[in-house]
Amino acid sequence: MDLTSLTIKQVHQGLLDKKFSVLELTKLYLKKIKKEDKQINAFLDICEDKALEQAKETDKMIALKKEIPLLAGVLFGVKDNILVEGVQATAGSRILKNYIAPYNATCIERLKKQGAIVLGKTNLDEFAMGSSTENSAFGPTKNPRDLTRVPGGSSGGSAAAVASNFCHFALGSDTGGSIRQPASFCGVVGLSPTYGAVSRYGLIALASSLDQIGPITKTVEDCKIIFDIIKGEDDLDSTSASAKQLIDSDIKTVKDLVIGIPKEYFIKGIDAGVLKLIKEAIKKYEKLGAKTKEISLNLTKYALACYYIINPSEVSANLARYDGIKYGHSADTKDSDNLLEVYLKSRQQGFGDEVKRRIMIGTFALSSGYYEAYYLRAQKVKELIKKDFEKAFKEVDVIFTPVTPTPAFKIGEKATNLLEMYLSDIFTVSGKLAGIPAISVPCGEVNGLPVGLQVIGKSFEDDKIIKVAEFLEK
Repeated sequence: MDLTSLTIKQVHQGLLDKKFSVLELTKLYLKKIKKEDKQINAFLDICEDKALEQAKETDKMIALKKEIPLLAGVLFGVKDNILVEGVQATAGSRILKNYIAPYNATCIERLKKQGAIVLGKTNLDEFAMGSSTENSAFGPTKNPRDLTRVPGGSSGGSAAAVASNFCHFALGSDTGGSIRQPASFCGVVGLSPTYGAVSRYGLIALASSLDQIGPITKTVEDCKIIFDIIKGEDDLDSTSASAKQLIDSDIKTVKDLVIGIPKEYFIKGIDAGVLKLIKEAIKKYEKLGAKTKEISLNLTKYALACYYIINPSEVSANLARYDGIKYGHSADTKDSDNLLEVYLKSRQQGFGDEVKRRIMIGTFALSSGYYEAYYLRAQKVKELIKKDFEKAFKEVDVIFTPVTPTPAFKIGEKATNLLEMYLSDIFTVSGKLAGIPAISVPCGEVNGLPVGLQVIGKSFEDDKIIKVAEFLEK
């Protein structure tokens, strides 16, 4: 038995059958990370002592024949913009290099109550700004399938960790495609939940109207297990949804499905191999009895432009707090004549190029005389895109699209061409603007590189898209 490739239920059953202990499992994973992660750079910090301590406690519970929850002894990685008490939270930035989280994010609290063990914090694009995990201040993460290629971003460390069997699952955050795109590139499952379905309390903010925490897992079944634990209302997040809003799936068989195929997502420029795999996946559903219907989401063409106004605008507001005084990197006051100079030097030294770029764009878009022309107009377009999806869902149950136009690209290939880099999110940003759920599920490979199918659903019908994705996996 390869203990590093186990699913959540297999871990649980193995512990109950005493085939291995939690301590044995934890030591094995830590050893694997130490040995193999040097070349991948999925983890920024390992919580070795805390993980081993929790493993021993769980083994004691099992020895006393106490009933253990499903996640007891299950090991997971956490994107380094999600707070874990007493552990670093850098958000991939020099400005937070020595920051230690004073409390747990709500999703971490819920997972820990179920016995899950944090193995470490995973790498990401700085403040989750990027599509390749090349923007991290602590070096790029590499794709486990091909070390010359990116794992996607910004949750590239989390996706690479799961794909490398360094942990059973990982948490990521999705603002424009940051869970789904790396999941597709690394050949794992990634869910971007409905906005509000999972509490954002304890997530370092990027764009507050778009950010959402979600799971990256080996299987769709594992994805559902984790989502069911972290979802739901939280008094600490006013945007979180009540249990009544979350809808259980009414899909029992594939024959119940009407799948929407938006013509705007099947266009020139998509890699031929990717397009072939997506069409083959659609045919599999048709053979199982699903109906397909071509639909139009004609406002998709405005999504990327709209996203890159809203995102930088909210970035400029959220990152204003990093002044080098309250926490994080602070410039040497000996070289500064006044407080403003300390602020400016701290931010200049602490932020990377992409972060500075978005702060400047966002500050301009929010400035006097430009707010109405840019941010306000983008918010109106966002509402129209949402209505576009609502109209489509009157005719279909779910929507199928590619996750990305290409498989994983080479490290450095798009680093200097920002438009090409931004275009890698072209199929994921529209759903985020609409606030609806989407999941990436592996559907094949092109020249050994994984490709994901994106299943998009109505608001709060996360359970339905998970069920639909499960049909393909099985």
